[in-house]
Amino acid sequence: MTDRAEEVRRVREAIAAVAVDVPPAERARRLDAAMDAARLEWRRRRQEAVREMSDGGMTYREIAKELGISFGRVRQILAEETEPSPSEE
Repeated sequence: MTDRAEEVRRVREAIAAVAVDVPPAERARRLDAAMDAARLEWRRRRQEAVREMSDGGMTYREIAKELGISFGRVRQILAEETEPSPSEE
């Protein structure tokens, strides 16, 4: 199995494991909380990766081409204010 496929499998398993055997309303609340936390972490990690590319000497246009996104989106990602990860607090 490829690394990417393995990552996807692990994420799906983690989602399936959230709030098993709880009433639907509680499950929905827990899934929402997990999704919010995951979204923040994904944004932080994406920004970190894009910043590494920039710090490594790539231009915003080169990063955009590499990632298949616009130059403006690269600027937005790098300008986003993200919360520090729990290990950084």
